[in-house]
Amino acid sequence: MSIPFVDLHAQYRALKDEIDEAIARTIANSSFVRGHDVEAFEAEYSQLMEAKHTVSCANGTDALYIAMKALGIKAGDEVITTAQSWISTSETIGQHGAKPVFVDIDPTTSTIDVSRIAEKITSRTVGIIPVHLYGQMADMPAVMEIAQRHNLWVIEDCAQAHLATINGKKAGQFGNIATWSFYPGKNLGAMGDAGAITTDDPSLARHMACFARHGGLVKGDHEMEGINSRLDGLQAAILRVKLPHLVSWTTQRRAVAKRYDIMMADIAHIKTPTEVSGREHVYHLYVIESENRDEMAEVLKANGVPTVVNYKRALPFLPAYAHLGHRPEEFPVAFRLQNQILSLPIFAELTEQQQDIVVSAVRDAVA
Repeated sequence: MSIPFVDLHAQYRALKDEIDEAIARTIANSSFVRGHDVEAFEAEYSQLMEAKHTVSCANGTDALYIAMKALGIKAGDEVITTAQSWISTSETIGQHGAKPVFVDIDPTTSTIDVSRIAEKITSRTVGIIPVHLYGQMADMPAVMEIAQRHNLWVIEDCAQAHLATINGKKAGQFGNIATWSFYPGKNLGAMGDAGAITTDDPSLARHMACFARHGGLVKGDHEMEGINSRLDGLQAAILRVKLPHLVSWTTQRRAVAKRYDIMMADIAHIKTPTEVSGREHVYHLYVIESENRDEMAEVLKANGVPTVVNYKRALPFLPAYAHLGHRPEEFPVAFRLQNQILSLPIFAELTEQQQDIVVSAVRDAVA
């Protein structure tokens, strides 16, 4: 049996009739840009995430860019963020002419090491972007305490953390703004690129909605120079079909992860994910650690089990940031883990039989 890393088609099969109807309705109505489904999705997403405002946009990267623009970022500013994430988190800082200031990661959660944030703050620091990596939230109470003490804004990068919580409070409810990705493989995924921004601040919400629509909420009435970043009607219609299932899918993902934890507890030379007390991990990715990562990946591949390295290089060591001159000793945890992390297949529909094959392959790899 060949195991998919993420089985998007299984999700489609389960919702085929509803998704097909939503697509057909959108085509029949020609509601391809904005329209009823976009507005309805924004309202429904706000309700589930317990946010006062949702501003939809074209993708999660644009969400970050728009959020920073609304918060007044300018050239020469510095924004503190994690050393381990997808480049969207940091490249959108640079796109504003600002400088990403990286902080090493916590060895337990791979999220930003809050104990190292304060030492990176300078007179040019304007904000912090923590990333809820792999589906587990960063230590947001600590992040917010630092931000408030130094008068900094906070954007939560929630691209991998739909419905994750810390002390019962959902991802996106801590910072000034939260950004979301609905890339197809996400816990809530569209059938193409899609994103959103949530906030409780009505003035920020209006500014972001305006900026994302060429600078105007009414066609032809441009209040500012903006960009074109809109969630299209087809993706909104599909997301509306999927949204009511997100809670049950999250429960299933957590059950799959728990079974992995139990089945691999006795396997030497690997480390399974740690869910910190008080945090509810939603397992966008199930990431193990092994000093023999590359050899393990080859054995799993030979056994029909695909794996992914998320991410092969920590951000400070990418060629894009060579000009910053970062050294491994500045980010020892991120530098070490970039050579040890390996993502195993996980999705809500993963069967116990499929999990048995994955775990058996892991055992073969360490034998």
